[in-house]
Amino acid sequence: MRKLRLIVVFAFLFLFRIGFSQQKSYRIHTLAFYNFENLFDTINNPDTNDDEWTPQGTQRWTSKKYHQKLENLARVVLEIGTAENANSPTFIACSEIENRGVLEDLIQQPKMAMQDYGIIHFDSPDKRGIDVALLFQKKYFKPTSYANIPLYIYQNKTQHQELASTSEEQDDEVVSTFQNRVFTRDQLLVTGFLDGEEINIIVNHWPSRAGGEKKSSPFREEAGILNRKIIDSLQKINPDAKVITLGDLNDSPFNNSIKKALGANSQKQDVPEFGIYNPFEEMAKKGLGTIAFRDSWDIFDQIMVTKSLIKNDFSTYQYWKAGIFNKSYLIQSSGQYKGYPKRHSATEVGFSDHFPVYIYLIKEAK
Repeated sequence: MRKLRLIVVFAFLFLFRIGFSQQKSYRIHTLAFYNFENLFDTINNPDTNDDEWTPQGTQRWTSKKYHQKLENLARVVLEIGTAENANSPTFIACSEIENRGVLEDLIQQPKMAMQDYGIIHFDSPDKRGIDVALLFQKKYFKPTSYANIPLYIYQNKTQHQELASTSEEQDDEVVSTFQNRVFTRDQLLVTGFLDGEEINIIVNHWPSRAGGEKKSSPFREEAGILNRKIIDSLQKINPDAKVITLGDLNDSPFNNSIKKALGANSQKQDVPEFGIYNPFEEMAKKGLGTIAFRDSWDIFDQIMVTKSLIKNDFSTYQYWKAGIFNKSYLIQSSGQYKGYPKRHSATEVGFSDHFPVYIYLIKEAK
């Protein structure tokens, strides 16, 4: 009888603990990345290769199409992560945007304007004129510093000719014939306070696979090395620095640029001190994807966090979970590319050839 009473007492205490924990509430913020795919205005910039994205160019990019693209993107970004967080993303990192002006037009879309997003953007040396940027809700995040950190990569003239002749996609990196430098996107570092807590965000768009994965891989490995250096510098200043690095990496979670150069791990328990956790590797193992090519899916769009964001102490902001935003309206429903992300075509202004990705940051409310 005494044994039975003990079992009942322990069961009561266990249920009491569960009930108590369920009463806890958490603050939550969504952080998203979205490759906007060719978000160009209609104005020809003589300093960049944007001619096709003008009314006279091959895309016949009119003001009507441009504003439809803005409307489409606004719909997407406001819905990312809202299944578990009613608020639209606190942060929207983005790539393939032509200039600050297109972002100003985007955040002035009727529904987005109510969220009062700020913009952090720099022009990069990419010759097609595409940059990375960060949008943030001003009521939650207060930036204190930001910088565009250039990626210096080089190749000899022969290699460039081989890349150009074998490219199966538009090469958005242009080589200087004088220095053999490959001009690509800078890495954007933003530091600030999220609800009073310091956080660092690095926005990336690493060199493309033009010329093939193998030949172009060294460029992305250099991007990974630079990314690791940025994170190391932040951790030297503050060993507990919370760093989130995200973007279109043009590599899968298994490639050397991420596994070796950046040193990312797919399991939380395997992340060393000052290491990096990549939740998208497990998704890739399950066959999920953010981009499709020749009926094969891959995850080029990733969000990774330092170990300081995967601790069990939720008295400060910590990583909760990640996802790929692939709602049905973002998917091509017919034709040759049925099932692919619904991008711009000759007959329809779509969304992007990438699906957005996101993570949640949570903190126990006091």
